Amino acid sequence: GFAKAQTEVMLYYDESNIYMGIICHDTLPGKRPVESLRRDFSFGRNDNFIAFIDTYNDRTNGFAFGISAAGAQWEGMQANGGFVSLDWDCKWRSAVTNHPDYWIAEFSIPFRSIRYRGEDMSWGINFSRMDLKSNEKSSWAPVPRQFQSADLAYTGTLVWDHPLPKSGVRFSVIPYLSGKALQDNQAGESVRFKGGAGLDAKIILSTSLNLDITINPDYSQVEVDRQQTNLDRFELFFPEKRQFFLENSDLFANLGSENIRPFFSR
Repeated sequence: GFAKAQTEVMLYYDESNIYMGIICHDTLPGKRPVESLRRDFSFGRNDNFIAFIDTYNDRTNGFAFGISAAGAQWEGMQANGGFVSLDWDCKWRSAVTNHPDYWIAEFSIPFRSIRYRGEDMSWGINFSRMDLKSNEKSSWAPVPRQFQSADLAYTGTLVWDHPLPKSGVRFSVIPYLSGKALQDNQAGESVRFKGGAGLDAKIILSTSLNLDITINPDYSQVEVDRQQTNLDRFELFFPEKRQFFLENSDLFANLGSENIRPFFSR
């Protein structure tokens, strides 16, 4: 049936970006539940809206972009039919405006942040809304109760009016320079200076082939691990955040089971 809390989605695009305008209507008064403002928030503990995009329309791989009612971003890469890896991050813009009986979200997703085939005129897509006040989760394309809304097997079809911009050969280069001063006061040493340099580069050759290059990488800008206290005999599992190792990490994520991981870069 129809959701009690109605959601309106408007989508358009230009040569650079996909734009979405979302109006999320409320059925009950009061504050909208928000647990955290952290990026990649807990899906089931915050009022949110998420778009699942199957750019290859293969029901297997895709991208997810979401936002909470407080404006926190949530994005991930989908593999194996709908498994969402939140380790993947990209550059996109969003905004949220709250009103007494509805809230509005706006997305701007660059075409260069996702992969697709320029000749394809149709994508798979679905929209999911979580309304905790009314304890309701709804989606645009119907998804059976026993499946997650991220399941790409149940996406609807998005048909583009005109051919999408060609992806072409795109590349990005991120160089860095660093310096430090060292001195052992107890040994009476003078100040010694050391410098470092390196770069990361990504070249997108085609929709299915990337070339990643890293020379003397600097990981000081990578998001730090959450501090945990280990009280048992098993090693802690920390997610990979280094961009170089996230590329195509879904190929080695699991073999149909969360307990099987043939390769782990940490």
